[in-house]
Amino acid sequence: MNRKKRSEAKEEKTGVQIPVAEPAPDRGLSSAQVRERQEAGLQNVSLEAATKTVGQIILHNVCTYFNLLFLLLAICVASVKAWLDLSFLGVILVNTLIGIVQELRSKRTLDQLHILTGEKLPVIRDGREQIVEAAELLRDDVVRFSAGDQICADGLLLSGQLQVNEALVTGEADEVEKQAGDALLSGSFVVAGSGLARLTAVGGESYAARLTREAKEVKGAQQSGMMRSLSRLVKVIGILVIPLGIALFLKELRWLERDITTAVTGTVAAVIGMIPEGLYLLTSLALVAGILRLAKRRTLSHDMASIETLARVDVLCVDKTGTITENKMTVEELSLLREEEYPEREVRALLADYVFAQPGDNETMQALKKRFGGTPRRRAERILPFSSARKYGGVDFGGECWLLGAPEVLLKLDYREYQERVEHWAEKGCRVLLLAWYGGSLEEESLSGRLKPAALVLLSNKLRREAGDTFRYFAEQGVEIKVISGDNPVTVSEIARQAGITNAERWVDARELAGDAALQNAAGRYTVFGRVTPEQKRKLVIALKKAGHTVAMTGDGVNDVLALKEADCGIAMASGSDAACRAANIVLLNSDFSNMPGVVQEGRRVINNIERSASLYLVKNIFSFCLALITLFFALPYPFSPAGLSLVNALTIGVPSFVLAMEPNHNRVTGRFLPNVLFRALPAAMTDLLLILGVLLFYAVLPLPQEGIKTVATGVMGVVGLLMVHRTCRPYTRIRKLMMALCTLAFAFAYLFLKVWFTLPPLGKEGLLILAVFALLAKPVMDFVAAWLERLNAWVARRRDDMDL
Repeated sequence: MNRKKRSEAKEEKTGVQIPVAEPAPDRGLSSAQVRERQEAGLQNVSLEAATKTVGQIILHNVCTYFNLLFLLLAICVASVKAWLDLSFLGVILVNTLIGIVQELRSKRTLDQLHILTGEKLPVIRDGREQIVEAAELLRDDVVRFSAGDQICADGLLLSGQLQVNEALVTGEADEVEKQAGDALLSGSFVVAGSGLARLTAVGGESYAARLTREAKEVKGAQQSGMMRSLSRLVKVIGILVIPLGIALFLKELRWLERDITTAVTGTVAAVIGMIPEGLYLLTSLALVAGILRLAKRRTLSHDMASIETLARVDVLCVDKTGTITENKMTVEELSLLREEEYPEREVRALLADYVFAQPGDNETMQALKKRFGGTPRRRAERILPFSSARKYGGVDFGGECWLLGAPEVLLKLDYREYQERVEHWAEKGCRVLLLAWYGGSLEEESLSGRLKPAALVLLSNKLRREAGDTFRYFAEQGVEIKVISGDNPVTVSEIARQAGITNAERWVDARELAGDAALQNAAGRYTVFGRVTPEQKRKLVIALKKAGHTVAMTGDGVNDVLALKEADCGIAMASGSDAACRAANIVLLNSDFSNMPGVVQEGRRVINNIERSASLYLVKNIFSFCLALITLFFALPYPFSPAGLSLVNALTIGVPSFVLAMEPNHNRVTGRFLPNVLFRALPAAMTDLLLILGVLLFYAVLPLPQEGIKTVATGVMGVVGLLMVHRTCRPYTRIRKLMMALCTLAFAFAYLFLKVWFTLPPLGKEGLLILAVFALLAKPVMDFVAAWLERLNAWVARRRDDMDL
């Protein structure tokens, strides 16, 4: 269905056809036209809400594959009237309720943050300019776009001129100049200039919305590497448990000739043991809790995947302005180059004319307007806004052109004549701009005309007070800093040195890096990159990623958007451009870079604790899966009841995992999630398997009451589980000691005095002796398996290194 048909279909729902209006730019839509379009649903509302609805959250947590499976298992247990073995439903119910409550809390917090940070734009209605939310804009609205704005709907430029970057929607990184009559694409962003545009397609009919729909048809929502690993694991288990459960039931009923009740409860226990019912929930809740804690730090995370990425960051790319220094720029002084021809009074008058003509859409121009603003002597016939790619801007006063920009870019080969003077100021940390008369046309792509330098304009940014402590923290954490700026590399290097950035003296002028190979080589060698174009910023991030680094990029301007989008984790300052905030994964709402250590620590805390807690779940899953296969092929009874497993799960997995998942842990995350977790879980899982097989063999060869197997096996598994919690808790803290003591006492009390509740038959002297022997074997067996696995892992690592060599 094309755009026109979709728009008509939308209007048909209200029974009203709204003709396209072309209001005068200075009048905009009338109040009556606004009401018509609002009633017809022609608003710029996104197809998707920022967060899920309450109903979607409840359905997402209740209607899951595993909840359906647990319901079927509960029906099976109820059909044989084994009521006490339904205790596993309590854990499932609690997990589901916790998931719903946490997601609702997250929704409320994030909705409030999205309202605070929602894009607002000036719109002309009834002849007056007013500020409205981007979502409240209507088709045919006349909107004013300025540098830094993201174009939120398709439109037609009515007046003014814009430099637009369409890289996010077309893939072309070059800036496109838009004149009156040119089309604007939603999803692009304004680099420079200002103008009025009439919106022609809003909401779901816009170009960006169509691209989003097409992309989603091909590729689902992005997940973090950890969540992808868990999703794959859960899918594999979900597929395997059904045929395996059926085979186990037939084995219990036919081969072992057990009664129907025992066959059902044994099979249900085996299936429950293989299902990681709390692992996916724990991971989701820990990520949600991380996002909520970031929100309290005035930090907005657009997606949960960015939490994991933050934990793995080992290279942080920063801009000079707004990160190392404060955003506000001040003019320090003028340095005259041709005082006889252009005395100071004349230069100041020239600058007053220049800054009056140029839009004040960046910090540099605002500083110049503040210092040199005044009554202009003449009006500009043509304006060339400053561009990050060009490194200069210009004004044509009726045949007399003046340029203002980077000295080395404007002067080219003549730069050597002024290099010593420019670098003298650059070495003091000043940003140096050259004001020069130009004997050519602003319409030319290259500066082919004669240039006559008049003065150097010296500006500076104040170093952020907390910058030194922030960069010192990253150095201690092994996170490498790369400073990527459009300014003179000598200036940036000096500012970086003052901020305490390691190796700040290693700088390079990006104009000397021709080609991707040169950028790739420089990415590893240098710390400071000056005179970088927006496209080079993006390529530097790509080069660092290719070198195996996890890269975070901070920025606040439209020139940072491409790099923010390319980085593993883009971090924007809320005080910067709307385009940067929307391209980033994380937005610092108070625009305070000193928050970064806390943000990174939160990411590490969440992922480290998830890995540690997830290993507790996988102990049960690995052990249960292996035991189910062994008992199936060797026709051995499955030695657990659903209720007994629920006791072990609650006190050796459930409670410890949720406590540990919320504790501080700020070490940098390395390695892949699933291998890390499996390696931690294997010692306890193999110990469980060896000891429980030993218990089964004892009961197979000795004339002992068979019902005692459940009690002994549950006790041994509980001891191994508590030992695993003990290993996971090291080094101990006060809260871990308390948790360990309570879980141990609770398990002992339930096991000894609540046997009936957990369907554990009483033991005779022989059973107690077997339990004591295998419980005492638990620690030495686990230590032996752990040591053997460490040696195996070291051998594999050596073989991998040898193969790499």
